[in-house]
Amino acid sequence: MSEQNKEQLLLVDDDLTYCLVLKSALEKRGFSVSVAHDVKSGLTLAEEIEPEFAVIDLRIGHESGLELVQKLISLDDNTQVVMLTGFASIATAVEAIKLGARHYLTKPANADEIMNALHKNSGDSSVAINANPLSIKRLEWEHLQKILMEHDGNISAAARALNMHRRTLQRKLDKRPVRE
Repeated sequence: MSEQNKEQLLLVDDDLTYCLVLKSALEKRGFSVSVAHDVKSGLTLAEEIEPEFAVIDLRIGHESGLELVQKLISLDDNTQVVMLTGFASIATAVEAIKLGARHYLTKPANADEIMNALHKNSGDSSVAINANPLSIKRLEWEHLQKILMEHDGNISAAARALNMHRRTLQRKLDKRPVRE
């Protein structure tokens, strides 16, 4: 397939090594991949290449990939967006989907998982329901993420709403979520 006929995919992640590996794997699967490492560059590239597909990290440096998802969908609501994150939470998953992402995957996601997500356009009613309740630590993480989303990512405002010192909230948010 010629480079002109390949589908355009935008990859935005601040992890340079992950981008290099994923770019190579996705190119082997037939995409023309353009890479950016921050929200501004990602938006500039999106306006330039008009991608059919996008793989966006949730946390890009100190920026939110959710902002980029919203802007990509406003440019072209047919763009198939997959959100990746190492900081998965129910609140960010819901927001990503509301903003137009097709799928939400936790890192480390491999190229096959991303390919499946990019081409999956419907839900799966056969997904098993977890019989184990969330741990107290995971519930705390989810609650912090929910309050943070309600305050548009503003840590100071979220800390006030939680009646918590801002630095304490930042420390809790910098930790990876508890795996279930």
